[in-house]
Amino acid sequence: MSEIKTDIQLEMMQKAGHMAARCHREVASRLAPGVTTQEIDLFVERWLQKNGAVAEQKGYYGYPYAICASINDVVCHGFPDTRELNSGDIVTIDFVVNYKGWLADMAWTYPIGHVRPEVKRLVQHTLYALRQAVKLVKPGTSIGDISSTIGQIARTHGYGIVTALVGHGIGQDMHEPPEVPNDGWPGTGPVLETGMIITLEPIFTLGVPGDVMLGHDGWSVLTCDGTWGAHFEHTVAVTDSGPRVLTMLPFTPGGKHKNS
Repeated sequence: MSEIKTDIQLEMMQKAGHMAARCHREVASRLAPGVTTQEIDLFVERWLQKNGAVAEQKGYYGYPYAICASINDVVCHGFPDTRELNSGDIVTIDFVVNYKGWLADMAWTYPIGHVRPEVKRLVQHTLYALRQAVKLVKPGTSIGDISSTIGQIARTHGYGIVTALVGHGIGQDMHEPPEVPNDGWPGTGPVLETGMIITLEPIFTLGVPGDVMLGHDGWSVLTCDGTWGAHFEHTVAVTDSGPRVLTMLPFTPGGKHKNS
């Protein structure tokens, strides 16, 4: 089971989460046709260092970059490179912030320029699945309740579900128990308790099977059928008053944050 975090530990992870959200906001303002994911990787690493944090996944089992940058049919763990993004692409930027030893994990799929209607709907529905899953994060909810909700949304809209990749517990280690699958049965699996902190990360594809394979670099995860995928992730704490999304900026008067 997931380690129960103290109030002090939760506040440290909240600081890491706000930093992740702020950095994603900066990334969103920079992504455009002609930009390379290598440029985004360098920006994120330097931005985190400037703000007293570290890109946790750099060096993780030899992973060489500060971010994962997954374009179109790459659904997760893509390498940043020098390819220029084109209008119509989608790219998922995923990174883990280490702030004074405590972590927060966040991924977001960004449309570049004008994307096809079916791709826009894929992105919207995957984000919707994340939001619906977040609502279930409270004491007494089973992991299966969350997993089945994510899976049912994908099936309702005709998308593939990437079941090979899962959400997870997080704290001072990037991957802690419990695993949070993207499909499952209600009422099964571990039950959430106050103080647990988990990540939720639905990954849907335009191809119904949702089957994936490992790329030649040993890290990138691609769809087997070449269809595109979207991936969203928040780090969420279980509290007595319901879900507390650590990787979300507070609302400001007169407007919304960009990663709600």
